[in-house]
Amino acid sequence: MVFEPVYIHDKNCVTPLGFDYLSNWNGLLRGMSSIVRNDLGRGKFIPVSKFTLEQARRLLTPAEDSTLLERMLFTAAKPIVEKHLPTARTALVLGTTKGNVSFLKERRTAEARLPVLARKMAKALDFQTEPVIVSQACVSGLLALSVAKRLIQTGQYDDAVVLAGDVVSEFVVSGFQAFQAMSLDPCRPYDKDRAGLSLGEAAACIYVSKVPGEFKILGEAAISDANHISGPSRTGEGLVQSVLRAGKEANIDIKDIDLISAHGTATQYNDEMEAIAFSRLELQEVPLHSLKGYFGHTLGTAGLLETIIGLMSLQFGTLIPTFGFETLGVSQPLNIIQRMSGIPDGARNRLLKTASGFGGANAAMIIEKTTAALRGEPLHK
Repeated sequence: MVFEPVYIHDKNCVTPLGFDYLSNWNGLLRGMSSIVRNDLGRGKFIPVSKFTLEQARRLLTPAEDSTLLERMLFTAAKPIVEKHLPTARTALVLGTTKGNVSFLKERRTAEARLPVLARKMAKALDFQTEPVIVSQACVSGLLALSVAKRLIQTGQYDDAVVLAGDVVSEFVVSGFQAFQAMSLDPCRPYDKDRAGLSLGEAAACIYVSKVPGEFKILGEAAISDANHISGPSRTGEGLVQSVLRAGKEANIDIKDIDLISAHGTATQYNDEMEAIAFSRLELQEVPLHSLKGYFGHTLGTAGLLETIIGLMSLQFGTLIPTFGFETLGVSQPLNIIQRMSGIPDGARNRLLKTASGFGGANAAMIIEKTTAALRGEPLHK
């Protein structure tokens, strides 16, 4: 069966680096990172990307008792839904790893459930449809975009707002510390001196429909190799299969892409797994970056947030470097972007976004810039 294509029309993101997608883009152009040492309780100062109290006060508030996560999500989504008013045929797809998990500490178990969060956001944003929840570890954001595409292609909805968000909570920090996966210094993806990940919090939002637009989703896939509860496959099998199937749907040679926005968490096993997978796919020469050095690992938001930045790279013809990377520290060669540069003339304007997560989860998406208009100039403040 041949499905109609789905297009990305609008995007927004909220991070400690900026409260909309343009301010985040400008922060990247200036080489800024939002990862700083924070006191996360019990006298532990750990480098994370976290909203300050002053920044949190500036977030839009959907209700008087809204949590930080709910304000982040509302701030990211409100400009999108004001431009594309939800109808009875508009889906809201929410991607998150932990949601309002901090409610558990207060014994507010029912309020910590993801459907409660999703319905709060649907009500605040005036959606007429029941929200769809995607929670599959750190592929949640990218997978939510894939789910929205499939819901539209199968005729269940006409368009969709894809929303993703997660916060840095005591629960999340303690979990990653238990895995000994957190670095005591800001993360350094793919670098030989990397010592683990840095966490971050963010919200991101994308609007999609079948109406032709500037960015076209050529293909996507999500494969779980069920390797381990937390450890990625040593052969990169799930990631390899995800990219191959995304390429098959896109009906392109997967080497004909201009940029790989990789997961790049800066943990020993994840970065090595990705290097092996991209080597197996013969993508060693394709320019590749990780954005974790700017935003930290934003869990379920990462895939959607990093897709937005990848789209802006195509829009403005600018390759963003990997913050914190100096010397390759994986067994297979990768073309890590180290300096800001332009996408070469004659490029095909294609982005490969990948994500990986606990439980052997992997996802991949190929997106193409479709408009014939000249690229805009990079925005500077």
